[in-house]
Order: sequence, then C-alpha cells, then structure tokens
Amino acid sequence: MSANKIADHYDSISQRYARFSARRRYYTKLREKQYRYFIPEGKRVLEVGCGSGDILASLKPCLGVGVDLSPQMIEIARASHPELSFIVGPLAALPPKDKFDYIILSGLLGELDDIEDFLFSLRAFCSADTRIIIEYHNYLWQYFLKISGYLGLSIPRLEQNWLTYRDILNFLTLTDFEGIKKERSVLCPIQIWGISWLINKFLSKLPLFNALSLNNYIIARPLFDHGRDFSVTILVPCRNEKGNVEAAVTRTPAFGTKQEFIFVEGHSSDGTYEEVERIIKKYPQKDIKLYKQPGKGKGDAVHFGFGHAQGDILMILDADLTMPPEDLPKFYHAIRTNKGEFINGCRLVYPMEKQAMRFLNLVANKFFGLFFSWLLGQRFKDTLCGTKVIFRHHYNELVANRSYFGDFDPFGDFDLIFGAIKLNLKVIEVPIRYREREYGTTQIQRFRHGLLLLRMCWVAMKKIKFL
Repeated sequence: MSANKIADHYDSISQRYARFSARRRYYTKLREKQYRYFIPEGKRVLEVGCGSGDILASLKPCLGVGVDLSPQMIEIARASHPELSFIVGPLAALPPKDKFDYIILSGLLGELDDIEDFLFSLRAFCSADTRIIIEYHNYLWQYFLKISGYLGLSIPRLEQNWLTYRDILNFLTLTDFEGIKKERSVLCPIQIWGISWLINKFLSKLPLFNALSLNNYIIARPLFDHGRDFSVTILVPCRNEKGNVEAAVTRTPAFGTKQEFIFVEGHSSDGTYEEVERIIKKYPQKDIKLYKQPGKGKGDAVHFGFGHAQGDILMILDADLTMPPEDLPKFYHAIRTNKGEFINGCRLVYPMEKQAMRFLNLVANKFFGLFFSWLLGQRFKDTLCGTKVIFRHHYNELVANRSYFGDFDPFGDFDLIFGAIKLNLKVIEVPIRYREREYGTTQIQRFRHGLLLLRMCWVAMKKIKFL
C-alpha cells in the first residue's frame, strides 16, 4: 500500500482519535503492560508507525523516537508526549547513525508494500544487541476487526497483508534477522467486569486457548558476525571437590584470547581451599584466582564469582567435572559465532554413564525441561545442566534487572535462565556427554531440591507467563 494512502487514512482517523482512544482504553492498557514486560524502563526505543505515541510513552525510555507517515497523528503525539521525539515521514527521515535498544513495529508489517525492503532498511538502526518487537493480529480475528471498524468501535483498518508466524520468520531470515521467541496475548479485548481479567490473565496463556489470542508478538534480533575472539572467565564453584581441582585446570583446552579461572570455595572440609592454593603455585603461567565464598549455595558462589570476573565471556564449570572440561570450546564457539547469546548445556541427548544421574533425577530433569520450555517461550531441554555461558555485558544487564524476580534461586541456574529470557537473549543448547563423577559424592538432595524446583516454577508462572 502506498505511503500517501497510509498517511491519508490515518490523517482522517486523527479527527476521531479521542473517541477511539476512550473506547479502546482497556485494550490499550493490556498492550502497554505487555510492552512494559518486553522492554525495561530507561532504554533507547524507536517506534515505527507510532501513531499517537502512547505505547512509546508508557515505556519511559531514556530516548524515545516515534516515526509515522501521518502528520496529523504526529501532531497528537507531540502534544500528548512533549518529552519524546516524533518525526513525520518514512524511516529514511531518521539519521542512520542512531542505534536503538528496542524497535517497535506495532501492526506495521500488515500495511507495507515491501516488507523485505523495509526490514533491510531497519538494520541501519540496529546494534548487535537491538531487539525488534513485531506485533500483528491473529488472522482468525480479521472479520471481527473489520466489523468493529465499520461500526466505529475500533480504528478502521486498511487492507492487510496476510501474514502468518512462518511468513514473518521467512522475511526475517531473508533480511538477516532471527526470531527469538513469540508471545500471544489478549483473548478478550473488551472489558467485562471480573470475566475479561480471568480470561486474559490465565485462560489466554493455556495451550489451545493461547492460539486464539488477538495479539501475536515476535521478538527478533539482527544477525551480526562478531568477527573477533574474546577473553574468557571460567568460574568453578567448589565445595569438597579437592580431587577435581587440578583436572579442572589441566583438562580445559586453550581457547579465547585469554583464560581466567576463578575458584569460589564454599567452606569445604576436605582441604579444597588449600588444594586450589597449591594449584595456583604449580601453574603460575595460568591466571587462577581463589576466593572464599561469603555465603552458601551455588547461586551465591556464581553471583560472587561473576562479580569478580574480568573476561568478556563468562562460563560456569561445575567442579564435579561430570560435564567434561574438554567440551568447553563448543560453548565458546557457539557464543563467539553468534549462534546464541545464552548458551546452555544439555545432558539429555547422549547416553549417560550408568551412575551419572539417578532415574528419578532423570525423569525430573525431562519434566522440568518440557515445563520450562512452555513457560519461557524458548527451548530448554535441560534446565539444570551446570554449564551456562553468557557475555559479561549481558550478565551485568541481567544483574541490573534482577529486582524483577528477586533473590529467589539457591542454585544459580534459574537466576541466569530467567534473566536471559527477560532480556530477550537468544538461547541455544550445546549437547554434552554427562559423566560419572570420579571424586567425592553428589551434593544433590533430591526431595528438598525438588521442592525448590517447584518454587522456581511458581516464580516463572507469576513473573513470566501469568504476568
């Protein structure tokens, strides 16, 4: 559809905007809440096809820029939200030097003449960490939306492109973007006291019902080649693992521009701390640091160790060495080549050694993998593999946003997983062969830790799925 036709259509709507806005207040609040979940406050946000600018304003960005073809809608936006910047015209009206953390495309793709060309032009405003939020309507609702537009109950729509989820993913692939995850929301766009709240908060999140939701969202990222190597911090939380310390260092292959080992020792009774001291003296050519853990639990050790890390990339290596250190280069390759931004180990692909994982643990791991994949919107076959890899700048952002979930995770795994999902990082899993430990005994308490895992499920449902 031509730019002039789009501009004329929304100019005509602008004269009735106040009336439409009042009728859509409940629906608008639901959308704003969804966008606030996707986008934290204080980010650099661009909205293309911003209309009145209400969604952009609700996000409280440190830099908010709205672009729209309709001069009349931009006038409304400037009057309503003078703290933001609004520009009349196509995307080319923006200086391409501007890079944004988030770019919102709300209903825009359905009206474009050339989606592929538009997405190519969008890359000029993207950094490697930019996230694109694409919102589009479920095509099952097309006739309802047309009728409500004719009746003046909603904003009249132009003729729409027929876009499915697969169509949009195809356009993203053609233009060097990658879909990370999808969300659906709003099963009841009209406020019915007591009923619409129940439908939209709970029923719309359940399988089958979710597929009928009005609003579909795709979160995507631009694909960039890092084009260089990185330094690495390998964090080894260790408690009563004296017999594994030297192997953790000697069996780890050389990769990255520099390797830093950080051992966080958790009040051992078998001399683990003294063993790390011995290893530091024995291998002076290696950068090995040792800290006494200030608190308890692996989660505390991970927070403390990563807080002292200097590497560009942060890795966790469990000191029991059931995840072979020889496999760490696979994780490094996955993140260096931008296959993903949060790399999770997976123990559930290859056959395990007989005593590596007890039967009940295996069943629980498979269940939690399926359950969290549904909850989080990205694939997690194995949530509890100890090896997880993330860029340090992403981890620092995760820490800055940790208050959203609170201090809830004694394991450290879910703090990282939930944080990565909230940051919309691309998750990918690296299958590894899970080995039987050669020294010491497992520190897993099946039933106590199982109850804690159920608590993690509850946190994820409240903060991610049923927000």
